[in-house]
Amino acid sequence: QVQLVESGGGLVQAGGSLRLSCAASGRTFQTTVGWFRQAPGKEREFVSAINWNSGSTSYADSVKGRFTISRDNAKNTVYLQMNSLKPEETAVYYCAARRSYTIVIVAGAYDYWGQGTQVTVSS
Repeated sequence: QVQLVESGGGLVQAGGSLRLSCAASGRTFQTTVGWFRQAPGKEREFVSAINWNSGSTSYADSVKGRFTISRDNAKNTVYLQMNSLKPEETAVYYCAARRSYTIVIVAGAYDYWGQGTQVTVSS
C-alpha cells in the first residue's frame, strides 16, 4: 500500500511559481510517482513522473523546461517545481503512484492517488 498527501497549491499570478509536495508512505521504493492535473470539464492529464528507485523522469511536452520533478528519499516526498505558470494550467493537481518502475503517462495505470491540491493561475 502507498498513501499520498499533496500540498503546496494556491493562487499565483501568470508567470509565477509554485512548488507542490507529495508526501508518500508505504512501499514507495517499489513505485513510480507521477503528477497529473485536471481542469473543470477536462480529462485528467499527465504532467510529470519520476522513478523512485533510479530517479529517471518524464514530462509532458507542455511543461518541459518549466516544471521540474524531484524526490527526497529521506523525507519520502516528491516535489513538482512549477515555473512560468500560465492561466490555462489552473487545475487540481494530483499525485499518483504506480507499483512499477516503468513510467507511463496514462492515469488508469496508477494504483494510488492523493486527494489533490488546487492550483489557480490568474491572468
